[in-house]
Amino acid sequence: MSLKARIQEDMKAALRAKEAARLSAIRLLLAAVKQREVDERIELDDGAILAVVEKLVKQRRDSAAQYDAGGRPELAAAERFEIEVLSAYLPAQLGEAEVDAEIAAAIAAVGAGSPADMGKVMGQLKGRLAGRADMAEVSRKLRTALSA
Repeated sequence: MSLKARIQEDMKAALRAKEAARLSAIRLLLAAVKQREVDERIELDDGAILAVVEKLVKQRRDSAAQYDAGGRPELAAAERFEIEVLSAYLPAQLGEAEVDAEIAAAIAAVGAGSPADMGKVMGQLKGRLAGRADMAEVSRKLRTALSA
């Protein structure tokens, strides 16, 4: 079953169970997927749908942080619930040791030795870690590794 079909089935299940908040989050995801398909005039594959999910999760994290800073815990909690719903469609996240091993392997594969090689290494890592790790954290770790 494709990821898109799974999301649609989950939407139907949430509709039947009358889970309004969950249904809203899933509809938001389907709308974002449909918008991207219309904009690019293509049918998105699972990898592209994962990219949409990652983007939405990142937006929700940023929003939750802003709501916390603004003293609006009820809105932050709603954003965190949406993160929880959306994260169910992402693959299992890699542990810190696994990410470090991937970074070391990519540095060795490219032969990087300085921060100037960061773009080449990130190009390798993006393909390997897409959806399985926070790329901002990977970038920070890579920068530290190349600076050492």
